[in-house]
Amino acid sequence: MTPHIEIDNAVSAAQAAAPHWAKSDGPRRADLLNALATGLEAERAELVALADRETKLGLPRLNGELDRTCFQLRRFADYARDGGPFACHADPAVAGPPPQGRPQITRVRVPLGPVAMFSASNFPFAFSVLGGDTASALAAGCPVVVKAHPAHPLLSRAVHQLTLRVLASLDLPAGLVGHIDEDSFEAGMALVAHPGIRAVAFTGSLSGGQALSKQAASRPRPIPFYGELGSINPVVVLPGALEQSLDEKARLLAGSVTQGAGQFCTSPGLVLMLDTPESHAFARALAREVAAVVLHPMLSPRISEGYKAGVRSLAAEDSVEVLAEPGWEHEKSSGFVGVTSASAFLDKERLRHEVFGSSCLCVLAKSMAQIHAVLEEVAGSLTVTLWGAEEESAENRLLLRTAQSIAGRVLFKGVPTGVAVTPAQHHGGPWPASTQALFTSVGLAAADRFLRPLALQDAPDWVSQSQGVPA
Repeated sequence: MTPHIEIDNAVSAAQAAAPHWAKSDGPRRADLLNALATGLEAERAELVALADRETKLGLPRLNGELDRTCFQLRRFADYARDGGPFACHADPAVAGPPPQGRPQITRVRVPLGPVAMFSASNFPFAFSVLGGDTASALAAGCPVVVKAHPAHPLLSRAVHQLTLRVLASLDLPAGLVGHIDEDSFEAGMALVAHPGIRAVAFTGSLSGGQALSKQAASRPRPIPFYGELGSINPVVVLPGALEQSLDEKARLLAGSVTQGAGQFCTSPGLVLMLDTPESHAFARALAREVAAVVLHPMLSPRISEGYKAGVRSLAAEDSVEVLAEPGWEHEKSSGFVGVTSASAFLDKERLRHEVFGSSCLCVLAKSMAQIHAVLEEVAGSLTVTLWGAEEESAENRLLLRTAQSIAGRVLFKGVPTGVAVTPAQHHGGPWPASTQALFTSVGLAAADRFLRPLALQDAPDWVSQSQGVPA
C-alpha cells in the first residue's frame, strides 16, 4: 500500500464519519473521550513498557504522561458534556429600520471537519494518537487523521488499535480516528494537501512546520494550520530574586532545563540578568546543578545530532564562556550552560537560535534597557518568566509589556516546564512559537481551533434545534 492510498483511505473514512460526529451531542462525545481514557488505563502496563523501549524516557515519566493524557481526555469529555462546543449567542429581533432595528441573529459554532494531526516526538502519549489535539478535535465534533511520529511507531500503532476497539464497542465508525504509519516528508505533505482535510495540528521542527504551513496555504482552498514550531523561553532574573535562596533557585531552574533531557517545548534556553556579582554567582550555581544531572538518551539519533550541533556551535563562540558542557565521550552526559554579554547576544544572530535539549545561555546586561533590547530580539516564545517582578513599579510594568509582546504565557513564579490543562491556559505565542498566536494547543480553548463561527439569521426552529441552540 503506497502512502497516498493509505492517506486516501484514512481521509475518506474520516470524511464519511464527519457528518455523523458533527451532529453528535455532548454526552455522546463525552462517552467516547471517557472510554478512551479508561482504555489507556486498562492497558497501562503494556503501553508504558512499549513506550519506554522506544523512547527511553523511563517508567515514572511515562506513567505520569499517561495520567496527563487520560486527564486531558476526561477534561474534554466534561467540556463536551457541559455544552462548551455548542455555546452560542442570540440577538433577538428588534423592530424598526436599521441601524436600531435588526433581524434575529444567533451565532453558533460548527465543526470544521477532518483534522490532520501530526504527533510530537517528545510526548509519546500526551501529544500523540490520543493526545490533546485529538481530544480537543473530537470534543469539537471533528474526526482526526493522525500521522504517527517515527520516534515511537510501535506505540502509536498499539494506541490506535486500542482506539479502534473502543470505537467499535461504542458502535462508532473507525474513521473517527485514522492513522498514517508512513515516515516520510512526502506523506506529510500529501496529508495536508488532501482536499478532505479541513485543518492541521502540528508540533515539531521549524523547517517541517514551515513546509507544511506553506502547503496548507497554497491549496486551492487553503485551510488553517495550527503549528507549534519552536521556543527559547527566556527567564529574566532581576536582582531582587537573587537576594536570598540563590542556590535553591539555581536548583529549581536546573531541574527545568534538564527535565526530559531538555526536550520539552517550554524548556528554558535563555537566562537574562543584569551584570552583577550575584548574577555571576547564580550562573555558576546553575552550571553546577545542570552538570550534576545525568541526562537520559535523546529521543532519536536525529534529535541527538541536532542537540550536539547546537551546543558545539555555542561553545565555539569566542564571546561565550562555557560553564558546563556535556561529556560527549561518555554514554550518559549532562547539559550545557554558557554565559555571554548582552552586547554579544545582540550582535550575533546565531546566539539566538533554539537548541532543542538541555542547553541554557546566560546573558548578562549592563542595563535594563539592554534587557529590553535582548527580549525584543528574541523570536516569539511560548513563555517568558519574570523572577523578582512582584512589586509594582514603572520598570516592572515596562518589563511586562515587553515580555507579553513576545510570549503566549508570562510566569512570575516557578519555571515554564509544565502546562496545566485548564480553561485559562494559553499554549501558543507569536511566530515561531506558533503559527496562530490567537489559539492554544493546551487547555479547553484548544477546541476553538476546530470550530467555525456561523451566524443564523431569522432561522426557523428546526434549524436552531439542528445546531443544538437552546430553546
